[in-house]
Amino acid sequence: MGSPDETRLFSAVEAETVDIKATMLKIWKALEEKGYQPLDQIVGYLVSGDPSYITAHGDARTLIQTIERNDLLEAMIAAYFKDSV
Repeated sequence: MGSPDETRLFSAVEAETVDIKATMLKIWKALEEKGYQPLDQIVGYLVSGDPSYITAHGDARTLIQTIERNDLLEAMIAAYFKDSV
């Protein structure tokens, strides 16, 4: 660790052990299969942190808990701005 005057680097996107996109596609599909509006359910989960917004069908609830919400938000924002900046 350097001196207290040095700037520490923070990498928002680290090497991921979970393929976020593939995992989220599985969760989206499971929500659709159960008749839910996937966008609404995922936003509810992101805002509240409550995994009960995600169906247990297809292990979707377990899958979403393998992704840190911070990591999911970072991936979503990065994808949104990918071609804009």
